Amino acid sequence: MTGQLRLDDHLQRYSETAPHALAVAAAVDAIAAAAIEIADLIASGDLADASGLTTGCNSDGDVQRDLDVQADAILRRCLGRQPIAALASEEMREPQICDRQAKICIAIDPLDGSSNIDINMTVGTIFSILPAPDDLALAFHQRGSAQLAAGFVTYGPQTSLVLTLGEGVDIFTLDRKSGCFRLARSGVQISEACEEFAINASNRRHWDPPVRAFIDECLAGVDGPANHNFNMRWIGSLVAEAYRILTRGGVFLYPSDARPGYGDGRLRLVYEAHPMAMIIEQAGGSATTGRERILDLSAQSLHQRVPLIMGSSNEVRRAAELHCDPLLVASVSAPLFARRGFFRL
Repeated sequence: MTGQLRLDDHLQRYSETAPHALAVAAAVDAIAAAAIEIADLIASGDLADASGLTTGCNSDGDVQRDLDVQADAILRRCLGRQPIAALASEEMREPQICDRQAKICIAIDPLDGSSNIDINMTVGTIFSILPAPDDLALAFHQRGSAQLAAGFVTYGPQTSLVLTLGEGVDIFTLDRKSGCFRLARSGVQISEACEEFAINASNRRHWDPPVRAFIDECLAGVDGPANHNFNMRWIGSLVAEAYRILTRGGVFLYPSDARPGYGDGRLRLVYEAHPMAMIIEQAGGSATTGRERILDLSAQSLHQRVPLIMGSSNEVRRAAELHCDPLLVASVSAPLFARRGFFRL
């Protein structure tokens, strides 16, 4: 790994390319430094008994763990050294105005999937970098397409940083001997078709008909419209699901459903869906609510929730078709005339 391109060299080259590039590069470098510290914290043996302890709820009502708070503090400390106009975090009630002269704003999910800490599974950090508008009150109400950069870090068997600066997706892996991130994969592309889908199938009874129809088609395998078999995956960590899609294709669904509190979806638009959608699209995939492209959406509030379907473009397109055409859903669901129906040859 020692001969591979270092992240700081990659950022140095990028910093000379655009008006915002220097500030973006400095912010990504700060996030990388914070990620190394968080990775060490997660891996430390003396934290094993305390890392999963809950400390109450965050500003949006989700269970907050001790490690969520610590990761947030580390990121805010590292980013506090950089010229940032406004900073938002899942662990903050409202955005923080930092430097009104700065050119960029940053939104972070400090520790995605923290409920997986107890069972030693992959968790991560997600970030979105936006241009600073003239009115900083609107900093995190911009469309996802306005993002200058986005990325996430996975803390698993390896610590990896997935990054897009608006021209493709690169993956860097932490070289622990040298204490720096080195390029592992460049120009990552997601296959248009896929053989894996990820959804929490225990909620099937709560899903809307288009979601049930799409999953039924996947389960039908070679006997259904997709004409090939699928495997199902569900990790319950957005960063882990996204990394798997970038590595070997697939589609991930976290839809809205009929449960109380899930009618608008569950993932946050600003610091989860927006950055993931930018990454997935930059890698040749697609991201939608089912009815709207994620990057076309602008948030009305910092912690606004949204459904998310992302991954291989063919499967995301099919899910969107089912959401937008009730007659198509009915034809898929009709037991007498579907491919697996009564008249199957």
